[in-house]
Amino acid sequence: MSLRYLTAGETHGPQLTAIIEGLPSNMRIDFEALNFQLHRRQKGYGRGRRMQIEKDTAQIVGGVRHGYTTGAPVALVVENKDFTHWRNIMNVEPIEGSDEEKRRVFRPRPGHADLNGGLKYNLKDLRNVLERSSARETAVRVACGAIARQFLEQFGIKIAGQVIRIGEIEAPPHNLPIDELIERTEASSVRVVDPETEKKMEAYIDQIKKEGDSIGGIVECIIEGLPVGLGSHVQYDRKLDGRIAQGVMSINAFKGVEVGIGFEAGRLRGSQVHDEIMYNEERGYHRATNRLGGFEGGMTNGMPIVVRGVMKPIPTLYKPLQSVDIDTKEPFTAQVERSDACAVPAASVVMEHVVTWEVAKAFLEKFGGDSMEEIRANYENYLSQLENY
Repeated sequence: MSLRYLTAGETHGPQLTAIIEGLPSNMRIDFEALNFQLHRRQKGYGRGRRMQIEKDTAQIVGGVRHGYTTGAPVALVVENKDFTHWRNIMNVEPIEGSDEEKRRVFRPRPGHADLNGGLKYNLKDLRNVLERSSARETAVRVACGAIARQFLEQFGIKIAGQVIRIGEIEAPPHNLPIDELIERTEASSVRVVDPETEKKMEAYIDQIKKEGDSIGGIVECIIEGLPVGLGSHVQYDRKLDGRIAQGVMSINAFKGVEVGIGFEAGRLRGSQVHDEIMYNEERGYHRATNRLGGFEGGMTNGMPIVVRGVMKPIPTLYKPLQSVDIDTKEPFTAQVERSDACAVPAASVVMEHVVTWEVAKAFLEKFGGDSMEEIRANYENYLSQLENY
């Protein structure tokens, strides 16, 4: 069975819920590590007031017993502590009151799902759209990805993320080992390795916030320790880089994705793009470079996966853009919902877990079994096959 999950819940509702299906039995769950990943998502310079209210934790309410998965679906709940202030507004039962008391939204915000969703689902209160389309849903997606992360880590696979750019400020390139990259970005308010760049980005975000505006950026995910052959060339929907690209593009506010050198390949010659194949007894087959970001033909080639995503500026602005009142059809300034000036560092964490999920899914497709013991045996047998090739 394929690894999959579904989520439910609204940004101001009582909780976010996810059900994960396809995890093997006998996988140890580290609850502290799970909640650490949720905490990472809430950090980052430029976040709004809600991050001071919510202290996200994931409660597992099914599929795990005495610290280990049972093979049954795993059910996760992330409580919305802010719900206490929205209990009547988000009540599932009908309530009486004015539009103001119900916090009805009738002036759609440019760049959000408000108007499209209202037209599609014939909803005259656009809150019914924005509550679900909110990036708050990424909290439970990170929780699912954190479970997938723990699965991959048990096979020696390492995952890191970093911010490459916030608006006009770009981080200088580096070639740090992944463990040092993880350590240094975790200590940074904007998830960069360079302290001077961190200061510049903080000052830049402060200026953007002062102007009532928002700013986006570019983030990167790196995964090391994967074997050759995850994904497949034989069908379009089995290509792992394509599946990762879809996953990244599904993150709120992401508008682009690239693997390896990505769009830069469009201006270079083939001799400057493709990774030459090498061989020695210690490493076996490997590449001299990693310009293609760990993929050839939709399959991993044993080099680190390198994926970048671009996040647009958050469209909820404290100097609202022009919009149209859906009741009167008259021009108006868009309604303001609480927001962040910059959520790029948090988006880096979200992208890590979205990419991790797709990799874990492909890993289980390749080495699938009903228990960790069966998967490990399949994996080790495959490594022997590669070594003897």
